[in-house]
Amino acid sequence: MSKTSAVRAAGETLTQRQVVTVMVGLMLGMFLASLDQTIVSTSIYTIANDLDGLSLQAWATTAYLITSTVSTPLYGKLSDIFGRRPLYLTAIVIFLAGSLYAGSVHSMTELAIARGVQGLGAGGLLALALTIIGDIVSLKDRAKYQGYFMSVFGISSVLGPVVGGAFAGSANILGFDGWRWVFFINLPIGLAALTVVFLFLHLPVKHMKQKIDYWGAAAITLAIVPLLLVAEQGRSWGWTSLNSFLCYGLGVAGIALFLLAEKRAGDYALIPLRLFRNTTFGLSSLLNFIIGIGMFGAIAMLPMYLQLVKGLTPTEAGLMMITFTVGILTGSITAGRTISASGTYRIFPILGTGILTVAAVTMGLSLGVDTALWVPGVIAVFFGMGLGFCMQPLTLAMQVSVPPKDMGVGTSSAAFFRSMGGAVGTAVFISMLFSVAASRIADNMKSAMGNADYLAVLKDPAVAADPANAKLYAFFQNGASNDSLNDTSWLHSASSALTRPITEGFSYAIDAVMITAAVLTGIAFLISFALPNKKLTDPKAAPRADAAAVAAH
Repeated sequence: MSKTSAVRAAGETLTQRQVVTVMVGLMLGMFLASLDQTIVSTSIYTIANDLDGLSLQAWATTAYLITSTVSTPLYGKLSDIFGRRPLYLTAIVIFLAGSLYAGSVHSMTELAIARGVQGLGAGGLLALALTIIGDIVSLKDRAKYQGYFMSVFGISSVLGPVVGGAFAGSANILGFDGWRWVFFINLPIGLAALTVVFLFLHLPVKHMKQKIDYWGAAAITLAIVPLLLVAEQGRSWGWTSLNSFLCYGLGVAGIALFLLAEKRAGDYALIPLRLFRNTTFGLSSLLNFIIGIGMFGAIAMLPMYLQLVKGLTPTEAGLMMITFTVGILTGSITAGRTISASGTYRIFPILGTGILTVAAVTMGLSLGVDTALWVPGVIAVFFGMGLGFCMQPLTLAMQVSVPPKDMGVGTSSAAFFRSMGGAVGTAVFISMLFSVAASRIADNMKSAMGNADYLAVLKDPAVAADPANAKLYAFFQNGASNDSLNDTSWLHSASSALTRPITEGFSYAIDAVMITAAVLTGIAFLISFALPNKKLTDPKAAPRADAAAVAAH
């Protein structure tokens, strides 16, 4: 055996230039998937109106969420069996097909199907990019590179609302409705990623003779789909409705069946239960889930505050969140470089959850109707920094806590638990926001009706005759409820003197949500101290060292 073949047999090594080239393709893929989570949010109202399906708009979001979450662990396990490259290329192709279909739809039902196809691809793009980096670079450099990926996540989360709002606001671009470019924009970026990965990513081809855990895949689908469904639709269905209880029951049954299937499957399980015996893997999974609930739910509240309380447009709110990107860039790059230099990671989840808790408490106590805009801007910096300190080190910890053959499972599990937490947190917190707001607004309006100055404005014939106030007066007649708060597009064009009780109600509700988020991130802060205080070691280092010794002889 030659020296070269001995080394390559132990692990594929790429030059610095090759690594950077591959990284460009992987980052483009991750940018696509993470951008698509936010770009639709500011354009869905326009899309739904154009397709005459306003009441169905939530299904477009739910379909993407369900398929991307369900497929994430599947990609991780299948890539451990069949190799990363074919699975990543497949994910890009599926995502591009879904994007092309989504941009060509003529009904909301079609859009929901297309978004489901996109989600199937996105699950692989998010999970496999970090896994491939784990394959092609050493632990010493991996933290630094993965820090850049977290920065891509932050940038896309800010660009999404801005770009989506810009496309939705354009009547026609190159002969197509403006909103269709929300999906068509993925095509050139995705083709570039596909080309780079196809040409430059060459990993050893592997096809392990191993059973595929079909029962585990079916059980986890049965568990996740109903739970995500009720998380997204529960507010409109009612949390105690028959539909909701049916979803709860199916979800619990799915979880029980999944645990049984994984125990029976043993080593070839979708997420082998033996991995949870490792303290680092188990605690990191739990932290990813809790942080996902508290952090992503809280992050959803900042744009809500800027739009509902301060009256910014979705595009303006997106631009305001640039400070969030500054924070996540600072946090992820600092964490990546420090871990690369020292191998120590435990301090960052502790710092990250601590910063998130303080930021959530500060937001819950300081944001009101009259708060200056620089205050949420500064808070967003710390939210981003906390996110950067948590996401990447925990992903890295899960990667190195599993054997090299389970690298895909370890990385996809981090994305899976965080995605599940984010979905639950966003859905529950938004539901909580509108429930608390409805109650508070009703109290505020009752109090305002006893104020002579307020009644004078309300009964002013000029104010009542103003078309901008028509929906406001209809709101007064119907009263505050979840249904009446579904459309608040009139809120900041109506008389500010009369809408004050409403904006104060939303502000109070957002503060309540943030304090709840702070409790969750505070729990994560306490749990993070239980992480093992040891340096990360590369499980692939020993085989490579042995191969080098063989080559030397």
